[in-house]
Amino acid sequence: MMQPMRLRLRRQGRASPLLCLSAAILAAALLPGAAVADGVTPSEARLLRDEVKDMFYHAFDGYMQHAFPLDELRPLSCQGEDSLGGYALTLIDSLDTLALLGDKERFAAGVEWVGKNVRFDINKTVSVFETNIRILGGLLSAHLIASDYATGMEIESYDDQLLHLSVDLAQRLLPAFDTPTGIPFGSVNLLYGVDDDESKITSTAGGGTLTLEFGVLSRLTNNTVFEQVAKNSVRGIWARRSKLNLVGAHINVFTGEWTQKDAGIGTSIDSFYEYVLKAYLLFGDEEYLYVFQEAYKAAMHYLHHDPWYIEVNMNSGATVWPLFNSLQAFWPGLQI
Repeated sequence: MMQPMRLRLRRQGRASPLLCLSAAILAAALLPGAAVADGVTPSEARLLRDEVKDMFYHAFDGYMQHAFPLDELRPLSCQGEDSLGGYALTLIDSLDTLALLGDKERFAAGVEWVGKNVRFDINKTVSVFETNIRILGGLLSAHLIASDYATGMEIESYDDQLLHLSVDLAQRLLPAFDTPTGIPFGSVNLLYGVDDDESKITSTAGGGTLTLEFGVLSRLTNNTVFEQVAKNSVRGIWARRSKLNLVGAHINVFTGEWTQKDAGIGTSIDSFYEYVLKAYLLFGDEEYLYVFQEAYKAAMHYLHHDPWYIEVNMNSGATVWPLFNSLQAFWPGLQI
């Protein structure tokens, strides 16, 4: 599943290039009179901006009123559900959006509540993928925003509580990476490690969507283990690509055998492409750029079927699924 590249780094007290880029994008989206794309007038852009803001608050307020502190709101019954771990997932996942919208009061209140109330020493088996992109990513983003005066959202009383939670959580995810391929199990118990009956099959997205969060955590803590296990996972997937430079959808993390050989840009694969490019942009690691260039070239050659993209057998390139799916919608943004 695509997630925003929300992680930002500070260098010697100055805003990073990525933070500047994020600010420029935000300005184009939110500020009156900002530059907009051809065909969208400034007044139309303001209307779209306000519509997006209203949509966010409709969802966020509904969650806070009917579901908090459970993970998610069930939209039909208006009841809360601990579907992904039981740690106020929607609040944590929304913190950086509150900051981007300039809502300092709610952002500060959310950061304070999470710092005081969320703990990960719980007997819960959670998705490594979902926990990384939503919880670890949310905590790190909020930490960087709350601790940096350049964001305009600095919290004076903040004392790295979310960073401490991030370290604790990431350490609890590490047992999932103890596999012969380096590709992690899909789930891990936060208290006891990998369950004895845990499946050895995981998705390409599950193994390839860790580099941003784990890499930033390593840089913030000077502990290289987080970044290294995430990079080893990408290497484990890429080393098993087909001769066409395509990757399949599901793989056995012990044998390295592909159990679903459908290649595409959507379900079960999507964010593998996203993260190898963004890892290069964020960290400057040429290895990630090489992987992206080769994977992208293959995707455009074998998967692009005008006007959109199909799924093919990773070995032969033969069409196996000629229809589109919603998780492919991130692709134009990645291209830009």
